[in-house]
Amino acid sequence: MRRLAWLTIISAWLIHTAATLAIIEPQALQRPLNTLQHNDNGLPAAPAPVTKPKQGISLPFFASLERLSRLVDIAYCVGSTGLSKPFSCASRCKDFPTLSLITTWNTGILMSDSCGYVAVDSSFHGKGSGAIIVAFRGTYSIANTVVDLSTVPQEYVPYPSPEEGGGKPPKEPLHRCTNCTVHMGFLSSWKEAREVVLPTLKLLHDQYPDYPVHLLGHSLGGAVAALAALEVKVILGWDNVIVTTFGEPRVGNEGFVKYLDAVFDLDKAETEVETQAFRRLTHTDDPVPLLPLSEWGYMSHAGEIFISKSSLSPEPEDIWPCVGDYDPDCIAGSEGEPTARAGKALKDRDGGAQESGPNGIMEARAWAVPARYKFWQLFFAHRDYFWRLGVCLPGGDPLDWGRDRYPDTTTGDEL
Repeated sequence: MRRLAWLTIISAWLIHTAATLAIIEPQALQRPLNTLQHNDNGLPAAPAPVTKPKQGISLPFFASLERLSRLVDIAYCVGSTGLSKPFSCASRCKDFPTLSLITTWNTGILMSDSCGYVAVDSSFHGKGSGAIIVAFRGTYSIANTVVDLSTVPQEYVPYPSPEEGGGKPPKEPLHRCTNCTVHMGFLSSWKEAREVVLPTLKLLHDQYPDYPVHLLGHSLGGAVAALAALEVKVILGWDNVIVTTFGEPRVGNEGFVKYLDAVFDLDKAETEVETQAFRRLTHTDDPVPLLPLSEWGYMSHAGEIFISKSSLSPEPEDIWPCVGDYDPDCIAGSEGEPTARAGKALKDRDGGAQESGPNGIMEARAWAVPARYKFWQLFFAHRDYFWRLGVCLPGGDPLDWGRDRYPDTTTGDEL
């Protein structure tokens, strides 16, 4: 009888617990990904809470990021509704009367797809100077992107040989990329784009030597922008290069991250976020910046700017700079227990069968988006969280969705 009584109590407790979890799960969808820590036994410990720093970004910097994100959004017009000279499209080209389209490109499919445009801003946002803009579009298929993000990394060569069009660097590089690997698809995408981008940039740089070069990218385009920026700074030797990415996935391994951090001075604590040369924006509901997984050797680089507000639209105080490559108060330092749990479930479901990767784990199946995300939720979290910032719909936003305008203000060295 006592055993029966205990079983009854335990059953009641389990039912109550399950009901409670079912009730709170929708709210969990809005929580940031938390850092996965382990105790002395190697078991997952309680995730560390994400705490908000005291200060967000300034209003001028916020307005600058908003403007840059609209320029990224326009890249989705290339290959769909169209982008034509002087600077016309079905999206937000009307917001940029001082921009002149130089060229567009659209090559490949899926992860090797490269799409974007090069333009010149003759007014530099009303400041009497100008800027060269290169915008890399993200992918249309989020499902294919997530699956392809499990690809084995390949060797990254920072200094292409002359037969690949790289030539000899104009000056001795200050940094060396040691034991660097990057995602094969990202590197292939940049190799497709560089045949158009680099010759165009060289001509524009000769014509406008004082113009800064702004490299912009969303999603896969952010990863390609990172590779492009390294080549422009190291191979071409240009210093006035500024990179801004939105929802950028992990590009390479630890060696690559150290290299990128060093090239852009992201490893220096005294660098102010609003003046640093590489800004990587992430969002609390977007797991794509956590892919490919660290188990495969991928790492997030520094320069992160974290949007902590789940709902639209964020305010300057909802966006703050992060410290280093892994900040527990931002998305870069959070793997999350659901990822490990989902990976184990896939392994168990497959009967323990493994496909070996570089670290001896399941290569093709063990990647796992946190369990609280469904594919449609992942799509919207990754694609639409920058809606108020500009990245809204593939092919642009003809109706503009009634989006509020932010103040037309900027810092001295920003678009």
